Amino acid sequence: MTTAIAFKLLAILSAVALGWLAGRLNWLAGAGVDRVAAARVLSDAAFMVFVPALLFRTTVRLDLAAMPVPLLLAFFAPVVLLLLAVYAASLWHAGRTGRDAAAPAEGPATRAVTATFANSVQLGIPMAAALFGEAGLALHIALVSLHALVLLSLATALAEAARARAQARVAGGGSLARTLVQTARQTVVHPVVLPILAGLAWNLTGLGLHPVVDEVLALLASAVVPLCLLLIGLSLAAYGLKAHWRGALGLVIVKLLVAPALVLLAGQQLFGLQGLPLAVIVMLAALPVGSNALIFAQRYRVLEAEATAAIVVSTVAFVGTAAFWLAVLGHLRHLPH
Repeated sequence: MTTAIAFKLLAILSAVALGWLAGRLNWLAGAGVDRVAAARVLSDAAFMVFVPALLFRTTVRLDLAAMPVPLLLAFFAPVVLLLLAVYAASLWHAGRTGRDAAAPAEGPATRAVTATFANSVQLGIPMAAALFGEAGLALHIALVSLHALVLLSLATALAEAARARAQARVAGGGSLARTLVQTARQTVVHPVVLPILAGLAWNLTGLGLHPVVDEVLALLASAVVPLCLLLIGLSLAAYGLKAHWRGALGLVIVKLLVAPALVLLAGQQLFGLQGLPLAVIVMLAALPVGSNALIFAQRYRVLEAEATAAIVVSTVAFVGTAAFWLAVLGHLRHLPH
């Protein structure tokens, strides 16, 4: 691991520690407001204001014609399949253990996004720059530009479909058509999906953004990273780690070991990637859990503690797993000289 990546990891953990300290000292919790409520207020602000600004601006600025399609397929095909597999396994486990009736319907989708969503910006961008230079960073950014759009949109659709089915059961059943309409409406009118669709529509007009609008959106988007890191620390202070790390361990293993292994296999065997492109997608898949997993969990008020634990544990464990995957890529002669 390079010094630049180590320093970035230290900076991320330091920001999380500051959020934890703010939570422990109740800096954001006033009279009648506990740590959980304070964390959820920040989460709502991120999810309803700052993240939509980031997603809309990113989508509008995408150069759709320049997207490296084989590279995108080599990364997103196995990651999306893994997300669906984790979702299905979580549903099966909930039904097998008999906890599906009491557990929130959005839990499986939350676990799925936690097991697949990477810290592609705060940690991923400096990692790609340090390891692969400008050529690798350009490939990484192309993937990052679609990372949240693909994974959060899919997870949102799964969560809203589960919610619609649960509401139909509570109401004594309902027609399939009504459930589908409700799912579609709740998925589209959503603070993740709606700005993406609006951004794509505006992108296709070719009009671009007015400089003032672009500056406002950039200003709001710049708050996402520090706010999310503080939010992780606040949630850690609110929920603790000791009681939840075991539940998060399986998700961490999937994120740090299974995801990059699948991307390596798919990229090499199915899409014929070699060298720098293959190394870039494997190391992107190998990144620890991203903070958007916690925002997603808090949006649906489900598994916040587990998502927080997965983020913290995977970030610390990445020190070892990053070295492992770099060694694998070096052994297979895919690292650039």
